Amino acid sequence: MIEDPLFYLVAIPAILIVGISKGGMGGGLGIVAVPMMSLVISPAQAAAILLPILCVMDLFALWGFRGVYDRANLRLLLPAAFVGIAVGTLTYSHLSEAHIKLIVGLTSLLFAANWLLQRLGTQRLEARNAGPVAGRLLGALAGFTSFSVHAGGPPVDMYLLPQRLDKSLFVGTTVIFFTAVNYAKLAPYAWLGLLNTDNLVTSLGLMILAPVGIRLGLWLHHRIRDESFYALCYALLLVAGLKLSIEGAEGLL
Repeated sequence: MIEDPLFYLVAIPAILIVGISKGGMGGGLGIVAVPMMSLVISPAQAAAILLPILCVMDLFALWGFRGVYDRANLRLLLPAAFVGIAVGTLTYSHLSEAHIKLIVGLTSLLFAANWLLQRLGTQRLEARNAGPVAGRLLGALAGFTSFSVHAGGPPVDMYLLPQRLDKSLFVGTTVIFFTAVNYAKLAPYAWLGLLNTDNLVTSLGLMILAPVGIRLGLWLHHRIRDESFYALCYALLLVAGLKLSIEGAEGLL
C-alpha cells in the first residue's frame, strides 16, 4: 500500500470529485482524477488504483438512478465502446498517453466552442441527434480513452449533450454506460498486470470515499436546474478539453 502522505492529499479530493461527478453530473468531472493523481504517481498506476473504486461507485450510482436511462442510446454506444476497449488493450504498449490526451482534448474543445458560439449568437439551441455513425465512432472513442486514462466522459458528452435529454435521463444513461465499460476493463487491466497487490490494497484503503462522493453528487443533482446543469456540463467539457490538450501537447514536445 502506498504510504506517501502527499499521495493521499491528492488522491482523496480526486476520488471525491469523481464520486460527485458520477452521482449527479454525468461523469464529466471524473476526467480530472488521473491527471491529479499523476502528479505524485505514474498515470498507469493512477488508472489502476482508480478502476476498482470506480466499479464500486458505479454500483451506488446505479441504485441512485435505477430504471432511468435511454435504451436507444445505450444500444448504440455500448457495443462500440467494447470495441474501443479491445483496441485500447491491444495498443496499450504502442500508443502514448500524450497522443490520447491530445485527441480527446482537441475534439472536446471544438465541441464546447461550437456550443458557446451558438449561445452567444442568435441561433436557437434545439435538441438534435448526431446520427448512428457519429454515435458508434464516439462510443468507440469513449471506450478507448476510458481504458487508457479513464477519460471516456467527453466523447459520450459530445454525443448525448446535443440531444438535450432530461437531466436525470442523461445522468442515468451515462451511469449505465460507464458501469458496463468499467467492469469490462477489469479483465484486460488484470491481464496487463495493472491490478497487482500494491495497487489493489491502496484501492481498498480509499474505497470508503466511493459512497461519500456519490451521495454528494446525488444531493447536488436534485438542486440544479436543467439549464444550469447543461451549462455546467459544457463548461466542464471545455475545461477538460483545455487541460487534456495542454498535457497532450506538452507530452509530445
